[in-house]
Amino acid sequence: MTAVFDPLRLSAVSLDVMAVNRDSAQGVARRQQARLALLLDAALAGSRLYRQLLAARTTARTPLQNLPVVTRGQLMERFDDWVTDPCLTLDTLRAFTADPSRIAQPWQGRYMVWESSGTSGQPGIFVQDAQAMAVYDALEALRRCAPRPLARWLDPLSLAERIAFVGATSGHFASYVSVQRLRALNPWLAGNTRSFSIQVPTPELVAALNDFAPTVLATYPTAAALLADEAGSGALRIAPREVWTGGETLSPTVRAHIAQGLDCPVRNSYGASEFFTLGWECAHGHMHLNADWVILEPVDEHQRPVPPGQPSCSVLLTNLANTVQPLIRYDLGDQVTLQAGPCGCGSPLPVIRVQGRQDDALHMAGRGGRPVTLLPMALSTVLEDDAGVFDFYLRQQDDHTLVLRLPAAGEAGQAAMDRCCTALKAFAKAQGVPRLRVLPELGLPVPRGRSGKARRIVACTA
Repeated sequence: MTAVFDPLRLSAVSLDVMAVNRDSAQGVARRQQARLALLLDAALAGSRLYRQLLAARTTARTPLQNLPVVTRGQLMERFDDWVTDPCLTLDTLRAFTADPSRIAQPWQGRYMVWESSGTSGQPGIFVQDAQAMAVYDALEALRRCAPRPLARWLDPLSLAERIAFVGATSGHFASYVSVQRLRALNPWLAGNTRSFSIQVPTPELVAALNDFAPTVLATYPTAAALLADEAGSGALRIAPREVWTGGETLSPTVRAHIAQGLDCPVRNSYGASEFFTLGWECAHGHMHLNADWVILEPVDEHQRPVPPGQPSCSVLLTNLANTVQPLIRYDLGDQVTLQAGPCGCGSPLPVIRVQGRQDDALHMAGRGGRPVTLLPMALSTVLEDDAGVFDFYLRQQDDHTLVLRLPAAGEAGQAAMDRCCTALKAFAKAQGVPRLRVLPELGLPVPRGRSGKARRIVACTA
């Protein structure tokens, strides 16, 4: 079946996205309000859950700050009442995402479906219609690489590039679904865009990338840093024009290491399963929020707004593109700082600083004492996909030993721990770490930062 794609919608959204570059902050606010009114109308008309959550006097003109905050757990618990299309049911979508052979296939011919990685302790399932996908496609094509917007407009699907995506490829994750969807949309693109699993041993990954010779490398910061090391040693022999990073926090130090090791610019983005393309970097290196299509409200621990310049405890997301699965004042859990004043690049879109996922790469002892790096995204995927565990804390004790903490206890907790230990040891052995020891900690809470998200994988500090 054809991937969800409407060229007329994409053209209309693309023109609007380009027009925003010449607009003002007030113009962006007007777009927000008009799209918020449409979202509230759709939620009140089609979502049983939102009709109950919103006060009887709520209308499309009710101020956003007067509406209740919702959480992933609250919405997933009542998924069938949350969505506005009754053909979307949690049981059928869970069965769909349990089948890896159906990744990037449209559900009912109308919806793209992906699952979250479960970073906040509970995985979610998110559904996008043609309108939402048109918005994400336009934002990706026209704003991801600000220094060359005209090239992105003339080549919105990056047909002139050889793009290598290095990430989690074993599940219906947003990035992988999006890559596979673009390949399905254009057979020529399928030969020039390829996905590589972060779960394979590093020498195998390096050999595959050398063979493919990408001009663009898209991956997580920790994976890009590892590949920069491989390039420095002479093992990785690729010459990418750009590296695209996302999914984890990119520190200035790591950015510089990647740029130097792979000898090209690094373009970072901010996204989530709840809204695929939240932010993009301008030519000045500042992260701009796509505020014409999403609203983020930085809040403190009591869900009160925080002023510009002050880090938030969490952030409330309102997705203005998706009326099928309304997200209104959704507690995303990220720590965000809104910058006061405009950016020097001239964009009317606000600048944000994001404190995202900060899991560590683990440096273990391999055969003959050779150092082996286990990437955090790969470890997370192993525990989630192979062991079915989403709430965990993995701490390195030494170069042979990991401490795994699970909040579950009793027989269920022990069974989960056994699955995790088996999966971790098998993964480590495949990576070249044959003597991995895993020390279990059951029935203890997972440490969480101020943002509410767990820092799930921590390296040895000794």
